[in-house]
Amino acid sequence: MANIDWISEAKKRKADMIRDLQGLLRIKSVLNEQNQTEDAPLGKGVKEALDYMLLLGEKDGFTAKNVGNVAGHLEMGSGAGLIAALCHVDVVPEGDGWTKDPYGGEVEDGKIYARGAIDDKGPTMAAYYGMKIVKELGLPIEKRIRLIIGTDEESDWRCVHHYFQHEEMPDMGFAPDADFPIIHSEKGICDFDLVQNNHFEKEYGAPKTLISFVAGRRYNMVPDHARAVLDIQGDHTELLQLFNHFKKEQNIAGSYYVESGYLVMEVEGVSAHGMEPDNGKNAGLLLASFLYTLKLDRRGREFVKAAVHFFFGDSRGRALGVQHEDEITGELTINVGIMTYNEEDGGRFGLNMRYPATFPFEKGIQDMASAVSSAHFDFVKIRNLPPHYVPKDHELIQKLIKVYEEQTNEKAELLSISGGTYARSLTAGVAFGALFPGRDDVAHQKDEYMHIDDLIKATAIYAQAFHELARS
Repeated sequence: MANIDWISEAKKRKADMIRDLQGLLRIKSVLNEQNQTEDAPLGKGVKEALDYMLLLGEKDGFTAKNVGNVAGHLEMGSGAGLIAALCHVDVVPEGDGWTKDPYGGEVEDGKIYARGAIDDKGPTMAAYYGMKIVKELGLPIEKRIRLIIGTDEESDWRCVHHYFQHEEMPDMGFAPDADFPIIHSEKGICDFDLVQNNHFEKEYGAPKTLISFVAGRRYNMVPDHARAVLDIQGDHTELLQLFNHFKKEQNIAGSYYVESGYLVMEVEGVSAHGMEPDNGKNAGLLLASFLYTLKLDRRGREFVKAAVHFFFGDSRGRALGVQHEDEITGELTINVGIMTYNEEDGGRFGLNMRYPATFPFEKGIQDMASAVSSAHFDFVKIRNLPPHYVPKDHELIQKLIKVYEEQTNEKAELLSISGGTYARSLTAGVAFGALFPGRDDVAHQKDEYMHIDDLIKATAIYAQAFHELARS
């Protein structure tokens, strides 16, 4: 069989691909359970986007299947083996500050703009057209090729959970929803709470009582604002002098004022993604570290003491006894994403832990529970995504290395990430594009876009990848 010029085949379909992608981008496919129906359990927008892809595939001759109105697939070929690409058509809300129509799909200066352009509608369309090229060229394949379409990737992954309860697991596959070259390992991700218990009585008459404390709203984000309310008996002057000195020393902004007879103290930090807490400044931990220098009531003191002892300056779990690192996925990290306290019920820490592939998870959980019990906290696990790893010598890795290097003339480095992609839903799956090295990652940002040249290049890569993986 003659060599196929995959990039030329992708370029032939450029106009059609942009048209079909614009149609998908113009659908506001944001999760909205408030307008759910029996036919659209996650909202009408995401269901419309799913229907769009299934109808497009039917028109082009693929076998289409809707799976519970939350996922679906397009399939070609025959045989027992199954190769798949896992994509998603839901998007995060557009937010503010756009200079383009966030659902317009405008093409300007070689880029296509819209919410979802790079995450993940552009890559989804590239994978779809990769399948289409293989089909239209009539290339011989021995396995089935399937494009799996999800609608809840940006939230709770209910789409893929439901899908794989009812459909077969592919032999191998990739998620076009991250970076090129190849992401072959992803850390485990566990959200859990530490909840202050009531092993001691509330203390009355303390000179300084912590009434409430709030910082952060999401487990996987570093809080950039914290607020504490205190009942202070006596003059505030010395306390406020100490607070001003603290802000200067830490190089942070903050304020204080009196509200309903209580002293309110606020601190501004720097937000960052929870996968690397040290990239931000945790406002909650900073404020707790200041409050720890005061003589608070016992319950309030135990709360801020735990914050300082277990987490302040320690994002690697050393004080919790779970510090761990390996060559595959790097260091364990712990982000304190949520901190709350009230004088009646005590405090809570909402934590996001990202742990290496070799971390002994069950033992680590026991060690943490033991470490915090002496500080009057209970460990409550919320959810856990185990780490995902595909060995370097796996057939999937070797074939994708070949494809990527032939298409780009660049070395296909194997990457490890702290985040999570659909690839971990597969028994043997990796994240494979579609963001090329050197490109800015504008996913979830205003004026999100994808380079048209990258769309074409990714399509060529995915077409060859499908062909290589399905041939034997």
